[in-house]
Amino acid sequence: MHTATHPKAPLYAAGFVTAFGAHSIAAGMGAQSDNIGLTLLGLGVLLAAYDVAEVFLKPVFGALSDRIGSKPVIVGGLLAFAVLSLPGLWGSDPLMLGIARLGQGAAASAFSPAASAMVARLAAGKNAGSYFGKYGSWKSLGYVIGPLIGAGLIFAGGFALLFAVLSALAVAAALWVLFRVPHLPPLPRQRYTVVDLFRQVSERRFLVPTTVLAASMAAMGAAIGFLPALATRHGLGPVAGTATVSVLAIASLLTQPRVGRMRDEGRIKDNRGMVTGLLITAAGVALVATIPHPATLFIAAAAIGTGVGIATPLGFAHLADTTPPERMGRTMGSAELGRELGDAGGPLLVGGIATATALPFGLGALALLVAAAALPRLPQPRLEAPEPPPQNTIPAEPGPE
Repeated sequence: MHTATHPKAPLYAAGFVTAFGAHSIAAGMGAQSDNIGLTLLGLGVLLAAYDVAEVFLKPVFGALSDRIGSKPVIVGGLLAFAVLSLPGLWGSDPLMLGIARLGQGAAASAFSPAASAMVARLAAGKNAGSYFGKYGSWKSLGYVIGPLIGAGLIFAGGFALLFAVLSALAVAAALWVLFRVPHLPPLPRQRYTVVDLFRQVSERRFLVPTTVLAASMAAMGAAIGFLPALATRHGLGPVAGTATVSVLAIASLLTQPRVGRMRDEGRIKDNRGMVTGLLITAAGVALVATIPHPATLFIAAAAIGTGVGIATPLGFAHLADTTPPERMGRTMGSAELGRELGDAGGPLLVGGIATATALPFGLGALALLVAAAALPRLPQPRLEAPEPPPQNTIPAEPGPE
C-alpha cells in the first residue's frame, strides 16, 4: 500500500475536532463554574459526561469500522457531532450543557476510534510511532488552542457561540474526510467467539498499553478541568486559568512526534518509555496537590503534558504493531474505551474526594493511581527458535581460522 495516496491530514483533523471540542468546553466550564452555579462535584460530573457516552459506544463503532470500513464511520460521526452540538446553544443551563456533552461524546465515539484504526492501517507495520506521534500532536493542538479560543468565544457570545463554532468545524472536517480520504475496503475477518474476544482483551500486550492510556487520560482529564478552577481561586483570571491547559497541551504537542520518531528509530523501548511517561505525569499531579501556587500550576501542567506526550504514542503504536489489521478498529475502540474510562474517572475521582475532604486530597489520590499504573510490564518478546537442520544433512565442520 502506498500511503502517499491516502492523505492523513484529514484523519488528524478528525482527532483535532474531538480534542478541540471536548477540552475547549471542559476548560470553559472549569473557569466559569462559579458563574453557572456548579459545585466541584457538579463540575466533575459535567466533565465526565462526554466520556461516559464514549465508554459505551467506542468498541461498538470500532467493530463497525472493521465491518464496513473506517471512512463512512468517520464522516457519519463528524456530521452527528455537528448536529448533537446544537443543544449547547442553551449552554448557560447546566442540564442543556450536559445533554450537549453527552451527544458530542456519542458522536466522537464513532469517528475517533475509526480514525485511529485508519492511521494504524496506513502505517502498515512501519513507523507506527511517527504516525501516532503526529496524530497525537494534532489532538494536542486542539488542547492548545481549544481552551484559549473557547474562553474567547465564551467571553464574546457565551457557550452558545462556542457550540455553534464547534458544529461548523465538525461539518468542515467531515467534508474534508469525504473528499480527500479514499475508502479503504474492510479486510476479510475470521469469526470470533466471546471467549476469543475475552482472551484478546485480557492479554498483557493489550492490557498494559491500555492501562497506560487510561491513566494518562485520567490525569489529563482532571487537569484540564481542575487546573483552571484552581487558577481562578488563586487570583488568576479565566483566560490565564485556561492558559494552564494550553501549557499542558503545548508540552504534549512538542513531545509526541519526537517520542514517536525515537521509537521507530529504536532509541526508546515501549516498556521503559511508558513507565517514564506515567511517572512524570504522576509527579506533575502530585506537585499541584502539595504546592498549589500560581507558578506551580504551570510547572505541573508542563510535567503532565510531557508525561502524557511520552506515554500516549508508545501505547497506541504498540497496539498497532501487535494487532491483526482486520480487527484494528475493534482493538482501537476497546483501547479508547480504556482511555475514556480514565478520562471520565479522573475528574469524578478528584471531584468526589474533593467534595468529601479537600481538592489536594483528590489530586493526591489521582497521583498515586497514575504511579501505580506504571507497575505492570509488557511481556518479553518471544525469541524465534532456530530451525533444525534437515535430518539427512551432516553439519559441516568449521574450517581453520
